[in-house]
Amino acid sequence: MSYHWRDGNRLQLLENGEEFFPRVFEVIAQAKKEVLLETFILFQDKVGIELQKALIAAAENGASVDVTVDGYGSADLHGEFVAEMTRVGVRIHMFDPGKRLLGRRLNVFRRMHRKIVVVDGETAFIGGINFSADHLGDFGPAAKQDYALQVEGPVVRDIHHFALSQIAPDKTPRRWWRRRLRQQTPGYGGVSRGEARALFVLRDNDQHRNDIEEHYLQAIRDARSRLLIANAYFFPGYRVLREIRNAARRGVRVRLILQGEPDMPIAKFGARMLYNYLMRDGVEIHEYCRRPLHGKVALADYEWSTVGSSNLDPLSLSLNLEANLIIRDHVFNRHLHERLDHLLQTDCRRIPLERIIRGFWWRAPLAFLIFHFLRHFPGLVNLFPEHKPRLELLDADTPELDAVPAPLQREQQ
Repeated sequence: MSYHWRDGNRLQLLENGEEFFPRVFEVIAQAKKEVLLETFILFQDKVGIELQKALIAAAENGASVDVTVDGYGSADLHGEFVAEMTRVGVRIHMFDPGKRLLGRRLNVFRRMHRKIVVVDGETAFIGGINFSADHLGDFGPAAKQDYALQVEGPVVRDIHHFALSQIAPDKTPRRWWRRRLRQQTPGYGGVSRGEARALFVLRDNDQHRNDIEEHYLQAIRDARSRLLIANAYFFPGYRVLREIRNAARRGVRVRLILQGEPDMPIAKFGARMLYNYLMRDGVEIHEYCRRPLHGKVALADYEWSTVGSSNLDPLSLSLNLEANLIIRDHVFNRHLHERLDHLLQTDCRRIPLERIIRGFWWRAPLAFLIFHFLRHFPGLVNLFPEHKPRLELLDADTPELDAVPAPLQREQQ
């Protein structure tokens, strides 16, 4: 399942939950035909409750509503929370549910990490924002900085086709034909709405293992003027690191925005192992220090951009199920650059090379060992027997749902 570049799209960058949640809840609640939603995390906090209300409103309007959550990221949903939606016809699927051992989930790897919403086949949302209150500023110092897109136009047809295929694989010719009709009908994302060219790209553990990474690599190789990457969990493989350094060597201004106040301290520790390697050739590294960075966005030169769910680390690039939108549009590129440059100027500190060089002699062996362990980590995981992930339809009687009281909040990626 591969998709193609689509012209004629309208894109709007949504920054943090303050911009994302009101928009997506409004569009969902007004759905007339269909809502397809995938998310890594759904919590039973104030954001989860508002999403629940919007999904119930859509179902009561007569829309077909399917919600898919990850069995690790959304493991603590409570039975009554689910029942309030299933009673009105909302179907809730859990990707790769698993049993607990000593109270903890074991299905840590190969997670469904995508964040996608498609409403009536006409409007889509894609990015890195989960449905949890820690994406709102009033959550406090641990509130996350993140980005998503609202998308209208022909590329929605591809996002819609993909999201539908995940919950309704071909079982009969009749279902297949109905999906084909939806793909080909202009009302399902086929109408030109803007000027942006866009490509829907996914990463899975089958035929698209390296697609997102390959698009990053090509953009970095092609960059001639500027490269700006904001990524929460930055520990890419050697190919990406080499191309970033090569870009700086040939005169591209390369800036990385990484975590300065991480929600997971190991993310900051791992990224800092790479600083010396990159900064020696002129890569600028800035740490975002206002609150945890959760974004996964990048731009190259004056046209190429990407927004999505994929981090640049071994989990996202080699194990998790991810989805990004690749964009070629001068207007969007300029707007994303303005927002990221504002972040750089107001809430980031630039890391000086002198600070990294100081004491590097004793950190170098440790950095070498950690880098090569993490670089080979996906291969080590693949040595273990690989189970086939399953999708389970939930109801209020699903045993796991009553194992943990609600509401709950957890650390996330």
